[in-house]
Amino acid sequence: MKFTDGYWQVRPGTTVLRAREVTDVEAGEHGFTAYAATAVMASRGSTLNTPVLSVTVDSPAEGIIGVTVEHHRGRRQRGPEFALSTAGAHGEVVATGESATLTSGELSATVRIGGAWSLEFRHGDRLLTSSDARSLAAVVLADGRHLMREQLALGVGEHIYGLGERFGPFVKNGQTVDLWQADGGTSSEQAYKNVPFHLSDRGYGVFVDSPDHVSYEIASEAVSYTQFSVPGHRLRYYIVDGPTPADVLERYTGLTGRPARVPDWSWGLWLSTSFTTNYDEQTVLAFVDGMAERGIPLSVFHFDCFWMRAFHWSDFVWDPATFPDPRGLIAKLHERGLRVSVWINPYIAQRSYLFEEGAAKGYLVTTPEGDVWQWDMWQAGMGLVDFTNPDAAAWFAGKLKVLLDDGVDTFKTDFGERIPTEVGWHDGSDPARMHNYYTHLYNRTVFELLERERGTGEAVVFARSATSGGQQFPVHWGGDNESSFASMAETLRGGLSLACSGFGYWSHDIGGFEGTPDPAVFKRWLAFGLLSSHSRLHGSNSYRVPWAFDDEAVAVAAKFARLKASLMPYLQSMGDIAHERGLPVLRPMVLEFPDDPTCRVLENQYMLGESLLVAPVFSAEGEVTFYLPEGEWTHLLTGEVATGPGWLTETHGFDSLPLYVRPGSVIPRVPDAQRPDDDHAVDLHLEAYRPQPGTRTVALRRPDGRTARYEIVTDAAGTRVSGRDGEGWTLVVDGVAQAG
Repeated sequence: MKFTDGYWQVRPGTTVLRAREVTDVEAGEHGFTAYAATAVMASRGSTLNTPVLSVTVDSPAEGIIGVTVEHHRGRRQRGPEFALSTAGAHGEVVATGESATLTSGELSATVRIGGAWSLEFRHGDRLLTSSDARSLAAVVLADGRHLMREQLALGVGEHIYGLGERFGPFVKNGQTVDLWQADGGTSSEQAYKNVPFHLSDRGYGVFVDSPDHVSYEIASEAVSYTQFSVPGHRLRYYIVDGPTPADVLERYTGLTGRPARVPDWSWGLWLSTSFTTNYDEQTVLAFVDGMAERGIPLSVFHFDCFWMRAFHWSDFVWDPATFPDPRGLIAKLHERGLRVSVWINPYIAQRSYLFEEGAAKGYLVTTPEGDVWQWDMWQAGMGLVDFTNPDAAAWFAGKLKVLLDDGVDTFKTDFGERIPTEVGWHDGSDPARMHNYYTHLYNRTVFELLERERGTGEAVVFARSATSGGQQFPVHWGGDNESSFASMAETLRGGLSLACSGFGYWSHDIGGFEGTPDPAVFKRWLAFGLLSSHSRLHGSNSYRVPWAFDDEAVAVAAKFARLKASLMPYLQSMGDIAHERGLPVLRPMVLEFPDDPTCRVLENQYMLGESLLVAPVFSAEGEVTFYLPEGEWTHLLTGEVATGPGWLTETHGFDSLPLYVRPGSVIPRVPDAQRPDDDHAVDLHLEAYRPQPGTRTVALRRPDGRTARYEIVTDAAGTRVSGRDGEGWTLVVDGVAQAG
């Protein structure tokens, strides 16, 4: 949201009460509060009719500093609030007559006492960012609404990333971004996953602690600042220290939550019935058997909306006309080695038997007058489950448990964005703040049910909407995209932005959701999709089985599905890092190479974990230009070596793409694997590429709970496995088997 008319003036009807100078500071052991007058204190008389902003600086964890700015403290702060993990008060305060400084780890915040307003954040002696004389303000709009605004300075050449899954340019500089959950597809400025956290390549992050409508102007209204504003009289934000972007994400996810471990089977290929296509038991089994007959490994079969009767969504009752024996069908899919997913959402159609039940029990969201809130979008007379009511959440979970008892393994938790604001909530939450936060309660309810029923490490959902903290309930997919190369690229940009927002796992609809992709688009997208953390074939009004396109699509699907299965030991280890440290599986180049200036702006390629560089091909002809950082990189599929730093242009057939291994990497693989949930320590290959001096440890979790570990040592004597407690391994160095 913009408040100014150019640099000097404010917009008509807008009042901007800027922090002008600090009159005094109250300092404690682990924090301080500075009182900033909104006028220069020229005399005692200046204190009359002058608003004051109180600025409290504290540290909830080492390397994180919180700033709370308040105008009128007496305003009641209604929920919801983000659930944060804090370890108590941290840091030390040093106050003098000229300044007050809080230091937490290597991060410090210093406020000036007297003179123009200044709040500086440093990593050691290095300035990260600052709030200066025109930055901090309380704003009153022409319609009487109050907001709090902060502007943090941008350095020369600094880039900003994140703010959720956003499909525009990966670098957010120059953009206006409004965090408001919306079902806008991937070709718009709207987003399903809005996260008030941005990451800077200067080695810090900023988390705005509000699920409300947070509005950003990033090098836009004030071109040398990142500006954010929130409704009301209170703003709280955190500066998260690095020094590297990966360190920032580790600290940020320590505060907001880290992704759960996902089951190995979830990494395999998911096949959907698609949305509006016709299907029944015969169609489903024909698809599943067709994949097996064509040598395409499949892990999950997903039933989309029409497993239920039309106009009854969501009542969680199988359509008896199409699926007369759902338990029998699920059993047949399990016999084929598959897991079963079904589509759900939190809306209850008027024809659903659950509507009357939920309304009678008070489990549906109501209007201020006490009526059940309803509208006709999506399903006729639709109501909405009130997850702020613990009894309603338990009721909803109980209906899903019936499906788990039938054999269903997981749920696609669709929607969660179209949440009304002219309603009342059971717990008294502010409707505007609940709009973005609702998805968190929805996905948490389903995920926790799966953890209770399936066990820790076996729970996984396929979610579309999320906000800060939602990364705890994986997996998330990219939403409704078009079947085009342009949409394939925008989908990747969304995934890269989400990765910079603390989310460890991410997927997307291979080939695009809307329309039917050209065979070239589908085949190129297959390689990209099967080199993402999670992979799903899904569409709107046409099937996505590969033979619906051409024979080559079948071969491409089989090749990359088997390739992904072979990489499961490596992918599992990257998932462990996501769970333990909060680093994403699909990583922007800047996350792995923060000191390489070229990597700071790349948006058409990525790292799959720490070792594999992937450059999807966005053309039918196969020409692709991409960047290799410094070192000798080995193409995983061909063994060819290319040297960076530098740009390369290659031409690839549909069965290939730039897929390079970082020098010094050890990739654990099972070359002939067919399933993602096999025992990875059997017939394991430890593939060392351009080995560098030192010791690398590979650890693999096995199905029986044991962990197999291998130590690969490179020194003057060569490369060897010096310590192991697994069996059936082969060491391969630059493509040549050394020992086994």
